Amino acid sequence: MNNRLKDLYTHVSVHATADREHEAAIELLLLVMMSDRHISDEEIDEIRQISADSGWETETFSFDQYLGQAMAKVRAAMIGHGVEKLLDDIDSRVASSVLRSALFSAARDVAGADHELDDDEEQLLGQIAARFD
Repeated sequence: MNNRLKDLYTHVSVHATADREHEAAIELLLLVMMSDRHISDEEIDEIRQISADSGWETETFSFDQYLGQAMAKVRAAMIGHGVEKLLDDIDSRVASSVLRSALFSAARDVAGADHELDDDEEQLLGQIAARFD
């Protein structure tokens, strides 16, 4: 991932909803990863790197600590045909315009981390672009 996300996000003031936004961003990126029904180490590492590069790792938020909970939430949405509802929930929690504008780029980075882009990932990226870009 390039440093653009980190540079942009560094200048955003921290506020009470930062952890909620970071959780939502992680859920979105995991949704991208899981949309092709494959989980790869490359994609997990990319999400971990995005979290670290973006400054999301704090005393109150950690990618590794939130990973299990977020994975369960995304998996439940996918099994229950609730992806649209999950996207609505994520959309409602991300208020930062800087983070919103960076999510599509981060999602694209995750989708390409395993060097394979299938139809489900492309379709989801289109939905993300429409909502967040």
